[in-house]
Amino acid sequence: MAPITVMLDTNAYTAFKLGHADALAIIQRAPSLVLSSIVIGELLAGFAVGSREAQNRTELQQFLASPRVSIRSIDDHTAQYYARVYRSLKHKGKPIPTNDMWIAASALQAGCALFSFDGHFQHIDGLVVGASATDLLLT
Repeated sequence: MAPITVMLDTNAYTAFKLGHADALAIIQRAPSLVLSSIVIGELLAGFAVGSREAQNRTELQQFLASPRVSIRSIDDHTAQYYARVYRSLKHKGKPIPTNDMWIAASALQAGCALFSFDGHFQHIDGLVVGASATDLLLT
């Protein structure tokens, strides 16, 4: 099996920082990790209204400095994936938050599995998503 690149959802990064066992296992086992610029924006927004903004920003920068971690920015190609995700969910009657559609579109574009605790990602066709190392085939 080819190595799996894992994109982290916002709640996955948060779980990792809180020492959640599944998050730690995935982050240790995945050969490479990706954060969407949307996730970084959500994290920074949360930091800005929290009491540990400077510390959280520093820890995020340290995480992003790892050679196993990369950032995926949104571009016009991502927008095409977003439109497909939006259309599919609308036809299914399964709306999800807008930022999550962008995160899913970014994961689909990059060919990444998505690590998230949000079950609504399961409604997105073609997206490999899970909340454990087993779900993401990292065992």
